[in-house]
Amino acid sequence: MSSFDVDLFVIGGGSGGVRAARIAAGYGARVTIAEEFRVGGTCVIRGCVPKKLMVLASRFGDDFADSAGFGWTVGERSFDWASLIAAKDAEITRLEKIYRANLEKAGVTIIDSRAVVEDAHTVRLLATGETVRAGRILVAVGAHPSLEPVIPGGELGITSNEVFDLATQPERVLVVGGGYIGVEFAGIFAGLGSRTSLLHRGEKLLRGFDEDIRDRLAEAFRARGVELLFSRTLERLDKRDGEIEGTFSDGKTARYDLILVATGRRPNTNGLGLEKAGVALDRSGAIVVDAFSRTAAPSIFAVGDVTDRANLTPVAIREGQAFAETEFGGKPTAVDHDLIATAVFSTPEIGTVGITEEEARARGGRVVVFQTSFRPMRATLSGREERVFMKLVVDGATDKVLGLHVLGPDAGEMIQLAGVALTMGATKADFDRTMAVHPTAAEELVTMREPYAVYEPAAA
Repeated sequence: MSSFDVDLFVIGGGSGGVRAARIAAGYGARVTIAEEFRVGGTCVIRGCVPKKLMVLASRFGDDFADSAGFGWTVGERSFDWASLIAAKDAEITRLEKIYRANLEKAGVTIIDSRAVVEDAHTVRLLATGETVRAGRILVAVGAHPSLEPVIPGGELGITSNEVFDLATQPERVLVVGGGYIGVEFAGIFAGLGSRTSLLHRGEKLLRGFDEDIRDRLAEAFRARGVELLFSRTLERLDKRDGEIEGTFSDGKTARYDLILVATGRRPNTNGLGLEKAGVALDRSGAIVVDAFSRTAAPSIFAVGDVTDRANLTPVAIREGQAFAETEFGGKPTAVDHDLIATAVFSTPEIGTVGITEEEARARGGRVVVFQTSFRPMRATLSGREERVFMKLVVDGATDKVLGLHVLGPDAGEMIQLAGVALTMGATKADFDRTMAVHPTAAEELVTMREPYAVYEPAAA
Protein backbone atom coordinates (compact mmCIF):
# COMPACT_ATOMS: atom_id res chain seq x y z
CA MET A 1 0.00 0.00 0.00
CA SER A 2 1.30 3.46 -0.91
CA SER A 3 2.67 5.62 1.89
CA PHE A 4 1.39 8.71 0.05
CA ASP A 5 -2.05 10.30 0.34
CA VAL A 6 -2.12 10.98 -3.40
CA ASP A 7 -0.02 10.02 -6.40
CA LEU A 8 0.04 13.58 -7.75
CA PHE A 9 -0.56 16.92 -6.09
CA VAL A 10 -0.87 19.83 -8.52
CA ILE A 11 -0.32 23.36 -7.20
CA GLY A 12 -2.14 25.74 -9.51
CA GLY A 13 -5.40 25.34 -11.41
CA GLY A 14 -4.43 27.02 -14.67
CA SER A 15 -4.16 25.57 -18.15
CA GLY A 16 -1.04 23.49 -17.58
CA GLY A 17 -2.01 22.18 -14.15
CA VAL A 18 -5.55 21.28 -15.17
CA ARG A 19 -4.39 19.36 -18.24
CA ALA A 20 -1.77 17.46 -16.27
CA ALA A 21 -4.27 16.59 -13.54
CA ARG A 22 -6.89 15.30 -15.98
CA ILE A 23 -4.47 13.21 -18.04
CA ALA A 24 -2.80 11.73 -14.95
CA ALA A 25 -6.18 10.85 -13.45
CA GLY A 26 -7.11 9.21 -16.74
CA TYR A 27 -4.17 6.86 -16.24
CA GLY A 28 -5.54 5.88 -12.83
CA ALA A 29 -3.50 8.20 -10.64
CA ARG A 30 -4.97 9.63 -7.45
CA VAL A 31 -4.81 13.36 -8.13
CA THR A 32 -5.49 16.48 -6.05
CA ILE A 33 -5.25 20.03 -7.38
CA ALA A 34 -5.13 23.19 -5.26
CA GLU A 35 -6.01 26.65 -6.56
CA GLU A 36 -6.04 29.78 -4.40
CA PHE A 37 -8.04 32.04 -6.74
CA ARG A 38 -10.24 30.65 -9.53
CA VAL A 39 -9.87 27.48 -11.56
CA GLY A 40 -8.85 28.29 -15.12
CA GLY A 41 -5.74 30.32 -14.41
CA THR A 42 -4.54 33.48 -16.08
CA CYS A 43 -5.69 32.54 -19.57
CA VAL A 44 -9.32 31.88 -18.72
CA ILE A 45 -9.86 34.27 -15.83
CA ARG A 46 -7.74 37.34 -16.61
CA GLY A 47 -5.80 36.70 -19.77
CA CYS A 48 -6.31 35.27 -23.25
CA VAL A 49 -10.06 34.64 -23.12
CA PRO A 50 -11.37 37.92 -21.65
CA LYS A 51 -8.73 39.79 -23.69
CA LYS A 52 -9.92 38.23 -26.95
CA LEU A 53 -13.54 39.04 -26.07
CA MET A 54 -12.55 42.68 -25.57
CA VAL A 55 -10.56 42.66 -28.81
CA LEU A 56 -13.64 41.46 -30.66
CA ALA A 57 -15.73 44.18 -29.02
CA SER A 58 -13.21 46.82 -30.08
CA ARG A 59 -13.49 45.88 -33.77
CA PHE A 60 -17.24 46.44 -34.14
CA GLY A 61 -16.68 50.16 -34.69
CA ASP A 62 -14.77 49.30 -37.87
CA ASP A 63 -17.51 46.90 -38.92
CA PHE A 64 -20.21 49.55 -38.57
CA ALA A 65 -18.15 52.12 -40.46
CA ASP A 66 -17.22 49.70 -43.25
CA SER A 67 -20.79 48.52 -43.77
CA ALA A 68 -21.73 51.79 -45.51
CA GLY A 69 -19.51 50.86 -48.46
CA PHE A 70 -21.56 47.70 -48.89
CA GLY A 71 -24.91 49.47 -48.95
CA TRP A 72 -25.85 49.31 -45.30
CA THR A 73 -27.21 52.24 -43.34
CA VAL A 74 -26.45 52.02 -39.65
CA GLY A 75 -28.31 54.21 -37.20
CA GLU A 76 -27.02 55.88 -34.07
CA ARG A 77 -24.18 53.96 -32.48
CA SER A 78 -23.22 53.84 -28.83
CA PHE A 79 -21.03 51.60 -26.71
CA ASP A 80 -21.68 50.63 -23.09
CA TRP A 81 -18.58 49.55 -21.19
CA ALA A 82 -20.53 48.10 -18.26
CA SER A 83 -22.49 45.80 -20.57
CA LEU A 84 -19.29 44.45 -22.09
CA ILE A 85 -17.71 43.79 -18.71
CA ALA A 86 -20.87 42.07 -17.42
CA ALA A 87 -21.06 39.84 -20.49
CA LYS A 88 -17.36 39.02 -20.19
CA ASP A 89 -17.75 38.13 -16.52
CA ALA A 90 -20.68 35.83 -17.26
CA GLU A 91 -18.66 33.99 -19.90
CA ILE A 92 -15.66 33.59 -17.58
CA THR A 93 -17.90 32.19 -14.85
CA ARG A 94 -19.36 29.72 -17.35
CA LEU A 95 -15.91 28.58 -18.43
CA GLU A 96 -14.69 28.18 -14.84
CA LYS A 97 -17.64 25.90 -14.11
CA ILE A 98 -16.70 23.79 -17.13
CA TYR A 99 -13.10 23.53 -15.95
CA ARG A 100 -14.24 22.40 -12.52
CA ALA A 101 -16.75 19.94 -13.96
CA ASN A 102 -14.13 18.38 -16.23
CA LEU A 103 -11.72 17.93 -13.33
CA GLU A 104 -14.41 16.34 -11.18
CA LYS A 105 -15.49 14.09 -14.06
CA ALA A 106 -11.90 12.90 -14.37
CA GLY A 107 -11.86 12.05 -10.66
CA VAL A 108 -9.58 14.89 -9.57
CA THR A 109 -10.07 16.34 -6.07
CA ILE A 110 -10.20 20.16 -6.11
CA ILE A 111 -9.11 22.16 -3.07
CA ASP A 112 -9.76 25.92 -2.95
CA SER A 113 -6.65 26.97 -1.07
CA ARG A 114 -3.12 28.19 -1.53
CA ALA A 115 -0.69 25.30 -1.22
CA VAL A 116 3.01 25.52 -0.41
CA VAL A 117 5.80 22.96 -0.51
CA GLU A 118 7.03 21.61 2.83
CA ASP A 119 9.47 19.03 1.47
CA ALA A 120 10.01 16.90 -1.63
CA HIS A 121 6.79 14.96 -1.02
CA THR A 122 4.69 17.20 1.23
CA VAL A 123 2.47 20.21 0.61
CA ARG A 124 0.64 22.30 3.17
CA LEU A 125 -2.77 23.89 2.60
CA LEU A 126 -2.85 27.40 4.04
CA ALA A 127 -6.65 27.46 4.35
CA THR A 128 -6.65 24.65 6.93
CA GLY A 129 -3.02 23.98 7.86
CA GLU A 130 -3.48 20.40 6.68
CA THR A 131 -0.57 18.61 5.01
CA VAL A 132 -0.79 16.17 2.12
CA ARG A 133 1.84 13.61 1.16
CA ALA A 134 2.25 13.11 -2.58
CA GLY A 135 4.30 10.76 -4.73
CA ARG A 136 4.86 13.61 -7.16
CA ILE A 137 4.26 17.36 -6.91
CA LEU A 138 3.61 19.49 -9.98
CA VAL A 139 4.03 23.25 -9.66
CA ALA A 140 1.90 25.09 -12.23
CA VAL A 141 1.32 28.44 -10.56
CA GLY A 142 2.04 30.67 -13.56
CA ALA A 143 3.26 34.23 -13.37
CA HIS A 144 1.99 37.67 -12.40
CA PRO A 145 2.26 41.11 -14.03
CA SER A 146 4.76 43.45 -12.43
CA LEU A 147 4.66 47.20 -11.89
CA GLU A 148 8.28 47.64 -12.89
CA PRO A 149 10.48 49.53 -12.91
CA VAL A 150 9.50 50.99 -9.55
CA ILE A 151 8.97 54.75 -9.84
CA PRO A 152 7.53 57.44 -7.55
CA GLY A 153 3.75 57.20 -7.72
CA GLY A 154 3.92 53.87 -9.51
CA GLU A 155 1.03 52.57 -7.40
CA LEU A 156 -1.28 54.84 -9.41
CA GLY A 157 -0.88 52.49 -12.38
CA ILE A 158 -2.70 49.21 -12.85
CA THR A 159 -1.72 45.90 -14.48
CA SER A 160 -3.44 43.49 -16.83
CA ASN A 161 -4.97 41.80 -13.76
CA GLU A 162 -7.05 44.84 -12.84
CA VAL A 163 -7.84 46.11 -16.34
CA PHE A 164 -10.55 43.50 -16.85
CA ASP A 165 -12.58 44.80 -13.92
CA LEU A 166 -12.66 48.55 -14.57
CA ALA A 167 -16.07 49.95 -13.61
CA THR A 168 -15.98 52.64 -16.30
CA GLN A 169 -14.19 53.22 -19.58
CA PRO A 170 -11.28 55.66 -19.28
CA GLU A 171 -11.32 58.58 -21.70
CA ARG A 172 -7.52 58.93 -21.88
CA VAL A 173 -5.25 55.91 -21.53
CA LEU A 174 -1.49 55.50 -21.37
CA VAL A 175 -0.29 51.96 -22.01
CA VAL A 176 3.30 51.36 -20.86
CA GLY A 177 5.05 48.52 -22.67
CA GLY A 178 5.53 47.40 -26.26
CA GLY A 179 5.03 43.64 -25.92
CA TYR A 180 2.01 41.39 -26.55
CA ILE A 181 -0.13 42.78 -23.74
CA GLY A 182 0.73 46.41 -24.40
CA VAL A 183 -0.09 46.40 -28.10
CA GLU A 184 -3.23 44.33 -27.61
CA PHE A 185 -4.70 46.65 -25.00
CA ALA A 186 -3.66 49.74 -26.92
CA GLY A 187 -5.74 48.36 -29.77
CA ILE A 188 -8.64 47.53 -27.48
CA PHE A 189 -8.88 50.97 -25.90
CA ALA A 190 -8.38 52.79 -29.20
CA GLY A 191 -11.03 50.66 -30.88
CA LEU A 192 -13.51 51.36 -28.12
CA GLY A 193 -12.99 55.10 -28.42
CA SER A 194 -10.50 55.96 -25.67
CA ARG A 195 -7.73 58.39 -26.57
CA THR A 196 -4.79 56.03 -26.40
CA SER A 197 -1.04 56.53 -26.08
CA LEU A 198 1.54 53.73 -25.97
CA LEU A 199 4.86 54.35 -24.26
CA HIS A 200 7.81 52.07 -24.99
CA ARG A 201 11.45 52.46 -24.00
CA GLY A 202 12.61 50.87 -27.28
CA GLU A 203 12.50 52.21 -30.81
CA LYS A 204 9.95 49.65 -32.07
CA LEU A 205 7.10 47.49 -30.80
CA LEU A 206 7.25 43.73 -30.26
CA ARG A 207 10.92 42.96 -29.72
CA GLY A 208 11.90 39.68 -31.37
CA PHE A 209 9.33 39.86 -34.17
CA ASP A 210 10.22 40.32 -37.84
CA GLU A 211 11.32 43.89 -38.51
CA ASP A 212 8.80 44.44 -41.31
CA ILE A 213 5.97 43.32 -39.03
CA ARG A 214 7.16 45.70 -36.31
CA ASP A 215 7.38 48.65 -38.70
CA ARG A 216 4.03 48.02 -40.34
CA LEU A 217 2.23 47.58 -37.03
CA ALA A 218 3.53 50.98 -35.90
CA GLU A 219 2.29 52.55 -39.15
CA ALA A 220 -1.12 50.95 -38.71
CA PHE A 221 -1.37 52.06 -35.08
CA ARG A 222 -0.59 55.65 -35.99
CA ALA A 223 -3.20 55.52 -38.76
CA ARG A 224 -5.74 54.34 -36.19
CA GLY A 225 -4.96 57.27 -33.92
CA VAL A 226 -2.75 55.59 -31.35
CA GLU A 227 -0.01 57.94 -30.15
CA LEU A 228 3.31 56.08 -30.06
CA LEU A 229 5.89 57.39 -27.60
CA PHE A 230 9.14 55.57 -28.37
CA SER A 231 12.63 55.73 -26.83
CA ARG A 232 11.53 57.16 -23.50
CA THR A 233 10.42 55.98 -20.11
CA LEU A 234 7.98 56.97 -17.40
CA GLU A 235 9.80 58.69 -14.53
CA ARG A 236 6.97 59.39 -12.08
CA LEU A 237 3.21 59.54 -11.63
CA ASP A 238 1.30 62.16 -9.66
CA LYS A 239 -2.36 62.68 -8.83
CA ARG A 240 -3.50 66.07 -10.16
CA ASP A 241 -7.10 67.27 -9.94
CA GLY A 242 -8.52 63.77 -10.20
CA GLU A 243 -6.23 62.90 -13.11
CA ILE A 244 -2.93 61.04 -13.29
CA GLU A 245 0.00 63.08 -14.55
CA GLY A 246 2.89 61.22 -16.07
CA THR A 247 6.37 62.69 -16.26
CA PHE A 248 8.56 61.21 -18.98
CA SER A 249 12.32 60.86 -19.31
CA ASP A 250 12.40 63.69 -21.88
CA GLY A 251 10.92 66.06 -19.29
CA LYS A 252 7.47 66.28 -20.87
CA THR A 253 4.28 65.65 -18.93
CA ALA A 254 0.76 64.53 -19.88
CA ARG A 255 -2.41 63.68 -18.01
CA TYR A 256 -4.49 60.52 -18.25
CA ASP A 257 -7.44 58.80 -16.64
CA LEU A 258 -5.72 55.41 -16.62
CA ILE A 259 -2.14 54.14 -16.70
CA LEU A 260 -1.85 50.47 -17.73
CA VAL A 261 1.60 49.03 -17.03
CA ALA A 262 2.44 46.06 -19.23
CA THR A 263 6.21 45.85 -18.87
CA GLY A 264 6.62 42.20 -17.97
CA ARG A 265 5.59 39.28 -15.81
CA ARG A 266 7.33 37.42 -12.98
CA PRO A 267 7.01 33.74 -11.96
CA ASN A 268 4.78 33.13 -8.91
CA THR A 269 7.46 31.37 -6.88
CA ASN A 270 7.74 33.67 -3.85
CA GLY A 271 6.73 31.98 -0.62
CA LEU A 272 6.13 28.54 -2.17
CA GLY A 273 8.85 26.87 -0.11
CA LEU A 274 10.59 25.51 -3.18
CA GLU A 275 14.14 26.20 -2.06
CA LYS A 276 13.87 24.09 1.07
CA ALA A 277 12.72 21.17 -1.08
CA GLY A 278 15.83 21.49 -3.25
CA VAL A 279 14.17 23.12 -6.26
CA ALA A 280 16.50 25.46 -8.14
CA LEU A 281 15.34 28.88 -9.36
CA ASP A 282 16.97 31.12 -11.94
CA ARG A 283 17.71 34.84 -11.47
CA SER A 284 14.17 35.83 -12.44
CA GLY A 285 12.63 33.42 -9.94
CA ALA A 286 11.59 30.88 -12.59
CA ILE A 287 11.85 27.17 -11.80
CA VAL A 288 14.69 25.42 -13.59
CA VAL A 289 13.53 22.21 -15.27
CA ASP A 290 14.86 19.64 -17.74
CA ALA A 291 13.28 18.56 -21.04
CA PHE A 292 10.73 16.49 -19.11
CA SER A 293 9.77 19.33 -16.73
CA ARG A 294 11.60 17.74 -13.78
CA THR A 295 13.22 20.08 -11.26
CA ALA A 296 16.39 19.52 -9.25
CA ALA A 297 14.20 17.63 -6.78
CA PRO A 298 13.32 14.34 -8.56
CA SER A 299 9.75 14.20 -7.21
CA ILE A 300 8.88 17.80 -8.05
CA PHE A 301 7.98 19.02 -11.53
CA ALA A 302 6.92 22.33 -13.04
CA VAL A 303 5.12 23.43 -16.21
CA GLY A 304 3.87 26.65 -17.74
CA ASP A 305 4.88 30.25 -17.19
CA VAL A 306 6.48 29.49 -13.82
CA THR A 307 9.33 27.86 -15.80
CA ASP A 308 9.71 30.84 -18.18
CA ARG A 309 10.36 28.67 -21.21
CA ALA A 310 7.74 29.83 -23.72
CA ASN A 311 5.02 31.72 -21.88
CA LEU A 312 1.96 30.84 -23.93
CA THR A 313 -1.17 28.96 -22.88
CA PRO A 314 -0.94 26.19 -25.52
CA VAL A 315 2.65 25.58 -24.46
CA ALA A 316 1.60 25.16 -20.81
CA ILE A 317 -1.11 22.72 -21.89
CA ARG A 318 1.33 20.71 -24.00
CA GLU A 319 3.87 20.66 -21.16
CA GLY A 320 1.19 19.51 -18.70
CA GLN A 321 0.11 16.68 -20.99
CA ALA A 322 3.70 15.66 -21.72
CA PHE A 323 4.42 15.47 -17.98
CA ALA A 324 1.40 13.23 -17.35
CA GLU A 325 2.19 11.01 -20.34
CA THR A 326 5.77 10.61 -19.14
CA GLU A 327 5.14 10.04 -15.44
CA PHE A 328 1.83 8.19 -15.45
CA GLY A 329 1.29 6.94 -19.00
CA GLY A 330 4.64 5.26 -19.52
CA LYS A 331 5.25 7.30 -22.66
CA PRO A 332 8.29 9.58 -22.17
CA THR A 333 7.43 12.84 -23.95
CA ALA A 334 9.51 15.99 -24.23
CA VAL A 335 8.04 19.22 -25.61
CA ASP A 336 9.77 20.86 -28.56
CA HIS A 337 9.89 24.60 -27.87
CA ASP A 338 11.76 25.49 -31.05
CA LEU A 339 8.83 25.98 -33.44
CA ILE A 340 5.77 27.64 -31.91
CA ALA A 341 3.11 29.43 -33.93
CA THR A 342 1.71 32.47 -32.16
CA ALA A 343 -0.72 35.33 -32.69
CA VAL A 344 -0.83 38.87 -31.38
CA PHE A 345 -4.42 40.10 -31.22
CA SER A 346 -3.58 43.66 -31.98
CA THR A 347 -5.62 45.49 -34.62
CA PRO A 348 -4.34 44.73 -37.21
CA GLU A 349 -3.68 41.17 -36.09
CA ILE A 350 -0.34 39.37 -36.31
CA GLY A 351 0.42 35.70 -36.89
CA THR A 352 3.94 34.32 -36.95
CA VAL A 353 5.71 30.97 -36.93
CA GLY A 354 9.37 30.12 -37.35
CA ILE A 355 12.30 32.51 -37.47
CA THR A 356 12.48 36.09 -38.68
CA GLU A 357 14.33 37.32 -41.76
CA GLU A 358 16.96 38.85 -39.50
CA GLU A 359 17.52 35.55 -37.65
CA ALA A 360 17.76 33.63 -40.92
CA ARG A 361 20.33 36.01 -42.36
CA ALA A 362 22.38 35.87 -39.15
CA ARG A 363 22.84 32.14 -39.69
CA GLY A 364 25.06 32.91 -42.68
CA GLY A 365 23.51 30.73 -45.39
CA ARG A 366 21.61 31.74 -48.52
CA VAL A 367 18.22 33.25 -47.64
CA VAL A 368 15.38 33.91 -50.07
CA VAL A 369 12.56 36.22 -48.99
CA PHE A 370 9.10 36.31 -50.56
CA GLN A 371 6.69 39.00 -49.47
CA THR A 372 3.58 40.83 -50.56
CA SER A 373 1.37 43.70 -49.42
CA PHE A 374 -2.17 44.33 -50.64
CA ARG A 375 -5.53 45.77 -49.72
CA PRO A 376 -7.94 43.14 -48.36
CA MET A 377 -11.09 42.71 -50.44
CA ARG A 378 -13.25 44.27 -47.76
CA ALA A 379 -11.27 47.51 -47.95
CA THR A 380 -11.93 47.91 -51.67
CA LEU A 381 -15.58 48.83 -51.02
CA SER A 382 -15.32 50.21 -47.50
CA GLY A 383 -12.60 52.66 -48.56
CA ARG A 384 -10.57 51.89 -45.47
CA GLU A 385 -6.85 52.48 -45.80
CA GLU A 386 -5.71 49.08 -44.66
CA ARG A 387 -3.15 46.63 -46.00
CA VAL A 388 -2.29 43.00 -45.42
CA PHE A 389 1.39 42.05 -45.25
CA MET A 390 2.81 38.54 -45.70
CA LYS A 391 6.37 37.22 -45.72
CA LEU A 392 7.97 33.83 -46.31
CA VAL A 393 11.58 33.31 -45.22
CA VAL A 394 13.14 30.43 -47.13
CA ASP A 395 16.43 28.55 -46.81
CA GLY A 396 18.09 29.07 -50.17
CA ALA A 397 20.00 25.78 -49.98
CA THR A 398 17.20 23.39 -48.95
CA ASP A 399 14.09 25.35 -50.06
CA LYS A 400 12.66 24.79 -46.56
CA VAL A 401 10.35 27.53 -45.26
CA LEU A 402 12.04 28.81 -42.12
CA GLY A 403 9.55 31.52 -41.14
CA LEU A 404 6.12 32.81 -42.06
CA HIS A 405 4.81 36.19 -40.90
CA VAL A 406 1.38 37.76 -41.48
CA LEU A 407 -0.13 41.10 -40.49
CA GLY A 408 -3.79 41.71 -41.24
CA PRO A 409 -7.33 40.41 -40.62
CA ASP A 410 -7.54 36.79 -39.41
CA ALA A 411 -3.76 36.43 -39.21
CA GLY A 412 -4.16 34.30 -36.11
CA GLU A 413 -6.44 31.86 -37.92
CA MET A 414 -4.04 31.59 -40.86
CA ILE A 415 -0.97 31.00 -38.74
CA GLN A 416 -2.46 27.99 -36.95
CA LEU A 417 -2.62 25.97 -40.19
CA ALA A 418 0.63 27.44 -41.48
CA GLY A 419 2.17 26.12 -38.28
CA VAL A 420 1.19 22.59 -39.32
CA ALA A 421 3.02 23.01 -42.63
CA LEU A 422 6.21 24.35 -41.05
CA THR A 423 6.14 21.69 -38.32
CA MET A 424 6.10 19.08 -41.11
CA GLY A 425 9.10 20.76 -42.76
CA ALA A 426 7.32 22.26 -45.75
CA THR A 427 9.38 23.71 -48.58
CA LYS A 428 8.59 26.65 -50.81
CA ALA A 429 7.89 24.10 -53.56
CA ASP A 430 5.24 22.54 -51.28
CA PHE A 431 3.59 25.94 -50.92
CA ASP A 432 3.80 26.50 -54.70
CA ARG A 433 2.07 23.22 -55.56
CA THR A 434 -0.74 23.82 -53.07
CA MET A 435 -3.93 24.90 -54.83
CA ALA A 436 -5.08 28.39 -53.84
CA VAL A 437 -8.48 29.07 -52.31
CA HIS A 438 -9.93 32.04 -54.13
CA PRO A 439 -10.88 34.74 -53.25
CA THR A 440 -9.13 34.78 -49.89
CA ALA A 441 -6.26 36.69 -48.38
CA ALA A 442 -4.57 33.43 -47.37
CA GLU A 443 -4.19 32.37 -51.01
CA GLU A 444 -1.34 34.86 -51.30
CA LEU A 445 0.73 32.52 -49.14
CA VAL A 446 0.78 29.97 -51.97
CA THR A 447 0.92 32.32 -54.96
CA MET A 448 4.08 34.33 -54.26
CA ARG A 449 6.46 33.37 -57.09
CA GLU A 450 9.14 36.01 -57.47
CA PRO A 451 11.62 36.55 -54.62
CA TYR A 452 11.49 39.95 -52.98
CA ALA A 453 15.12 39.66 -51.91
CA VAL A 454 17.93 37.11 -52.03
CA TYR A 455 20.78 37.23 -49.51
CA GLU A 456 23.92 35.29 -50.34
CA PRO A 457 26.23 33.99 -47.60
CA ALA A 458 29.10 36.26 -46.73
CA ALA A 459 32.40 35.36 -48.40
CA ALA A 460 34.76 33.41 -46.16
